[in-house]
Amino acid sequence: MQATRSHSRRKVAPAAADGGDSGDKLEQLLLSSAICNGEDLGPFVRKVFASGRPETLLHLLRHFARSKESEIEEVCKSHYQDFIMAVDDLRSLLSDVDSLKSALSDSNSRLQSVGGPLLSSLDSFVVAQNVSKNVNSALQSVTLCIKLMELCTRANLHLSNGSFYMALKCLDLIKNEFLDKTPSSTLKRMLERKIPEIRSHIERKISKEFGDWLVDIRVVSRNLGQLAIGQASAARQREEDLRIKQRQAEEQSRLSLRGCVYALEEDDDEGGLGGDENGSYSNGNDGLFGFDLTPLYRAYHIHQTLGLEDRFKQYYFENRKLQLTSDFQVSSMTPFLESHQTFFAQIAGFFIIEDRILRTGGGLVSRMEVENLWETAVSKMCSVLEDQFSRMQTANHLLLIKDYVSLLGVTLRRYGYPVDALLNVLSKHRDKYHELLLSDCRKQIVEALADDKFEQMLMKKEYEYSMNVLSFQLQTSDIVPAFPYVAPFSSTVPDCCRIVRSFIEDSVSFMSYGGQLDFYDVVKKYLDRLLGEVLDEALLKLISSSVQGVSQAMQVAANMAVLERACDFFFRHAAQLSGIPLRIAERGRKQFPLNKARDAAEEMLSGMLKRKVDGFMTLIENVNWMTDEASQGGNEYVNEVLIYLETLVSTAQQILPPQVLKRVLQDVLSHISEKIVGALLGDSVKRFNVNAIMGFDVDIRLLESFADNLSPALSVGDANQLKNALAESRQMINLLLSNQPENFLNPVIREKSYYALDYRKVVTISEKFRDSSDRLFGTFGSRGARQNPKKKSLDALIRRLKDVS
Repeated sequence: MQATRSHSRRKVAPAAADGGDSGDKLEQLLLSSAICNGEDLGPFVRKVFASGRPETLLHLLRHFARSKESEIEEVCKSHYQDFIMAVDDLRSLLSDVDSLKSALSDSNSRLQSVGGPLLSSLDSFVVAQNVSKNVNSALQSVTLCIKLMELCTRANLHLSNGSFYMALKCLDLIKNEFLDKTPSSTLKRMLERKIPEIRSHIERKISKEFGDWLVDIRVVSRNLGQLAIGQASAARQREEDLRIKQRQAEEQSRLSLRGCVYALEEDDDEGGLGGDENGSYSNGNDGLFGFDLTPLYRAYHIHQTLGLEDRFKQYYFENRKLQLTSDFQVSSMTPFLESHQTFFAQIAGFFIIEDRILRTGGGLVSRMEVENLWETAVSKMCSVLEDQFSRMQTANHLLLIKDYVSLLGVTLRRYGYPVDALLNVLSKHRDKYHELLLSDCRKQIVEALADDKFEQMLMKKEYEYSMNVLSFQLQTSDIVPAFPYVAPFSSTVPDCCRIVRSFIEDSVSFMSYGGQLDFYDVVKKYLDRLLGEVLDEALLKLISSSVQGVSQAMQVAANMAVLERACDFFFRHAAQLSGIPLRIAERGRKQFPLNKARDAAEEMLSGMLKRKVDGFMTLIENVNWMTDEASQGGNEYVNEVLIYLETLVSTAQQILPPQVLKRVLQDVLSHISEKIVGALLGDSVKRFNVNAIMGFDVDIRLLESFADNLSPALSVGDANQLKNALAESRQMINLLLSNQPENFLNPVIREKSYYALDYRKVVTISEKFRDSSDRLFGTFGSRGARQNPKKKSLDALIRRLKDVS
């Protein structure tokens, strides 16, 4: 309807301006349009006031108002008709409303009469329903309280039984499922207060149990470490026993013995302390080895349940770290030799337990944490070893600690711990150990030599023979002698052999299990030093200061011969203990390491014999150099010498080996030969005849016969060598008795028959040689006779040799 009015207004406005001029019509049109469109009339007002014609604007406004009044009137007329029609309609509806009101009143009366009983029944139902709800709510509350009390009772029972995990599970169930639903505020407040208290109580109890476990585990760690290292030692001993049996089998094979029975021994594979490799969470109970990780894992599990897992991990690690630091303390009141086993066993047990916890602890400790602890432990153990080794001055002490440390390394290597740093410390003190060992052996050898009585050793029982001869392979025959048995050596030989064998075994023991597999060269180097520097020098000192008389010198020479066989055993024994084939050891053998002492002993013996022989050789002064008849039974001096030598040989054959006897007799016979030549060469002999030379020829033949008679004890070759010791005197006598002495000038004949002669001695001795015709007054009867061809040849020889000189 407004749209209609608006439309009518737009049409009326231009028609109202018919009576004025065109300007007024335009103004009227613009003003009507602005009013109809609801625009601002300010510009029209300002314009008329600016032009000084406000009356025009008022006139236009009045004209516009009059035009609208007619329009309003028309509208009101149309609306009035409509209002009349509406009033008529309302009047027609009034009767319908009255009839409806009556009908509603009747319906209400009937409804009230019918709904009254229903409403009373409904009220009773609502009351009964509310009672039912209250009863059900009460039943639910009682049921909830009963369950809650049952959980509380169960939690108390678990607490009293020490089942803290189950108690905590009950508390968690109460807190998560029942606490917010608890109908009793009193009970709820009680639970809210008691649950934290109970959790704190459980934490204190389990912490106390864990603290007790921390105290107990230190003792357990020490016992566990000792047990583990003891098992490693037993395993090593079984390996050593197996090696001994293997060496015995090899020795029997080397000696080509038959009838040997070999059996493969199978050792039970002991599981050791490593346990299973299952990394899952387990209680860690190992009753066999006396340690139980159940308290630890229980505490860890309880703290996990309490939500304190990280705090417990840190607490455990810090306490174990403090325990390990405490284990590093070395008491200054107790010698390290006495406490080292406890020290290392404690550390070994600590890391065996940590390995078990790492594998079965469910993440209680990490591998990096254990590795860091191990690095700290290795660094500390290396520092302690360096310090203690630097103070030690006894080889045996150092060996004992080294053996235990190597067993520690073997034990912990089974659990994956690197032990190279420990083995490097042991290797670094190898030289010091051997120097101390050499020093100890030097003292023992000096004491053993000082106690020697230079008497042949008497063995009354077979075990003595086995202990002193067979154990060092000193026997010359596989046949066991009859007892009592008198050995060719004195007691100092087996004593020294025991010292050297102990040195070898200690050296191999130190070098074994130290990370170096091929150590025979090291053992051999120090064995050479022991024999060449220690034993050889001690024997030289003994020979130069303590040997008195031929019997003692002979005993020392016999001892040296036996020690030469013993040295072969020493190197074989070192090779066997070092685990290398004997052929390799034999290939690397050098000369006899005691050659200085051997040569000195033989030189002393031969020197004493020479001095003894020199006493008999003084009888050579009694020889008649111009005798008329040649001696048929030998001169007096040679008979005395032969008696002495035969007596000497009968004794020497019992103790001296043939080669030693040969070398000594060769030196003595060579000395006798020099004495005979020296007598012919000496100034005391002015001249001699052929009979005297023939007498010396008999003497030398007796000496050569003496050498030939030694053939049962010596080989034919050795007997010939003894005869060759008389070469100078024999060749000199042969030259003087030769019919053609001038053949000495022939190089071929001289090289073959006179190689031992010095031409200067030949000249001097030949000038003293006189034939029987050259004796005093002998020339008168032979004047004018032809000169002896032998004499002529000898003179020619003398002239030629003088010309050469």
